[in-house]
Amino acid sequence: QVQLVESGGGVVRPGGSLRLSCVASGRAFINNVMGWFRQAPGKEREFVAAVTWSASSTLYADSVKGRFTISRDNAKNTVYLQMNDLKPEDTAVYYCAARSGLIRTDFNRYDYWGQGTDVTVSS
Repeated sequence: QVQLVESGGGVVRPGGSLRLSCVASGRAFINNVMGWFRQAPGKEREFVAAVTWSASSTLYADSVKGRFTISRDNAKNTVYLQMNDLKPEDTAVYYCAARSGLIRTDFNRYDYWGQGTDVTVSS
């Protein structure tokens, strides 16, 4: 059974940091691109970051570039999203996703999804 399980969300003040983790079952992780998306209330799901299997290539949304870092530990079937200098506009449910092939920013191109983890940035 394919599973992606996110953790690490919470409530943080502006300027603070959080690290999200996503543990994947083997089939969802091996040789796959891993991505993070987010969805704020009333808004469409949007791309945040993605990393290739070898971690040789990453891609970030402009809104998070320089503040967020995506990484993966293939030995642990885990992908991370380190989020620094958080802003209120980063508040959303964050989802981990997986796909084969190249990095894509369209959420419709991803085959496997986690259940999401809430991130709230508020003073």
